[in-house]
Amino acid sequence: DFAKEEKKALDTMDVQHDSVAQPHSLSVVNPALEDKSIRELQGLVNRDFVISRIRRQGGEIEIADDDTLLHVGDQILVVTTPRDAAAITAFIGRDVQVEWEQLDKRLISRRILITKPELNGKSLAQLKLHAGFGVSITRVNRAGVDLIAQPSLQLQMGDRVTVVGTEVSIANVEKVLGNSMKRLNAPNLIPIFIGIVLGVMLGSLPFTFPGIPQPVKLGLAGGPLIVSILISRFGPKFKLVTYTTMSANLMLREVGIALFLACVGLGAGEEFVETIIDGGGYAWIGYGAIITILPLLIVGAIGRLWFKVDYFTLIGVMAGATTDPPALAYSNDLAGNDIPSVGYATVYPLTMFLRVLSAQLLILFLA
Repeated sequence: DFAKEEKKALDTMDVQHDSVAQPHSLSVVNPALEDKSIRELQGLVNRDFVISRIRRQGGEIEIADDDTLLHVGDQILVVTTPRDAAAITAFIGRDVQVEWEQLDKRLISRRILITKPELNGKSLAQLKLHAGFGVSITRVNRAGVDLIAQPSLQLQMGDRVTVVGTEVSIANVEKVLGNSMKRLNAPNLIPIFIGIVLGVMLGSLPFTFPGIPQPVKLGLAGGPLIVSILISRFGPKFKLVTYTTMSANLMLREVGIALFLACVGLGAGEEFVETIIDGGGYAWIGYGAIITILPLLIVGAIGRLWFKVDYFTLIGVMAGATTDPPALAYSNDLAGNDIPSVGYATVYPLTMFLRVLSAQLLILFLA
């Protein structure tokens, strides 16, 4: 089975290895780092990383912050991505094996859920958790991906932050961040309806282009799409919580696909047989097959052979290039993961925007 072989190969390669935050234990060897703060180290290395804990030469372990000074011989726990790990290791010193949880029983690591709406859109620096509770946040898990806890990283509802500190301090941080699974089970319907209303309004607005006699519109497909992208980016600034539980997300997907297929069937099915038999429908079906399949085969071959895109991402891209939700559903079922959805979302907005505009432009030019 080709799909199973591809999935096994991707699991071996770790599909997201370049962007997933991972811990590394290092020993400080570079003499240039003596008495340098972590903030100065970040400026020297110019890489994305967070130092969680430091073990001094005397054996004591402390939680690090930006003002913590480094000394040659210190052992540090660095959280960074694999693409930056080699450069950081080469600059600081060398890899070492340290069992951090065993060295200091007082310090523990725990993942806490962000469930308070007022924290949505706030950066880690704004929370000032280290100054207030003496803890360190090393990673932020969002949609199954571990991100480096940079001070500028904006939090979202549903994020899981990895907090390092004492039992008491972590308990206090839980009260600040929420950590209530019950709160995440409640759907946030207001942003959804706001997005629909604003999307319909935007889709009905006419846009005039020079040289085109008639204005064009984004329509009911392009308008909500553009608004949803804007809300996901700027929604936290307006206190809009866009988090949706996975079950609700999947439900909306399936209902949307069912409604889409129902509308297409009801709209095209009434005269389908007559069109095929008496209206020369065979020729149009042939033209449609050529227009649809040939570009996909060309793009698929180029993506696979030239750009070495993995199979699951490629089928998602091809489904997005045809703006075909049923094809995406089939791709996700075939892959057994969300990789096709990532490829689909990458190309879908631009494809939908161009399809809405190009269809109207063709009508205007050919009329």
